[in-house]
Amino acid sequence: MSKLSYYTAEGLKKLRDELSRLMDIERPKTSRAIAEARDKGDLSENAEYDAAKEAQGMLEMRIAKLEETISNARIIDESQLDTSKVLVHSTVKIKNITSGMEMNYKLVAQSEADLKTGKISVDSPIGKGLLGKEVGETAEIDVPNGTLKFEIIEISRD
Repeated sequence: MSKLSYYTAEGLKKLRDELSRLMDIERPKTSRAIAEARDKGDLSENAEYDAAKEAQGMLEMRIAKLEETISNARIIDESQLDTSKVLVHSTVKIKNITSGMEMNYKLVAQSEADLKTGKISVDSPIGKGLLGKEVGETAEIDVPNGTLKFEIIEISRD
């Protein structure tokens, strides 16, 4: 059974655009590479043919995964999000209790995560540790280097 994932409209559009590119551009390119390699003769000793077939298998696997992800994707109406606790698509301002450093993160689906833009996956240790917390609460998150403690300062939906 597949798991539902929640996306922004922008995140889901990126997935659909990638699927379209793979199906409309990469798939025909891979088919041409297989045909060219096949035309070169004996398939039993044709490394080019084997490589093209392997690339096709990887491409088809990626397409199937994207199709499954898109079919189980739901768009979240961010204007309806409850800001009393941290949820998927919440923007949360946290303070590292040990260092005093403050950070802002938006909790998103795994495929939308991008630490450079402040988007972390709800499936990451920090994302899981923040889910369900309210302003003023402390999240204790186990990471490979020990336990991090974050105070929830603010929750918004922007």
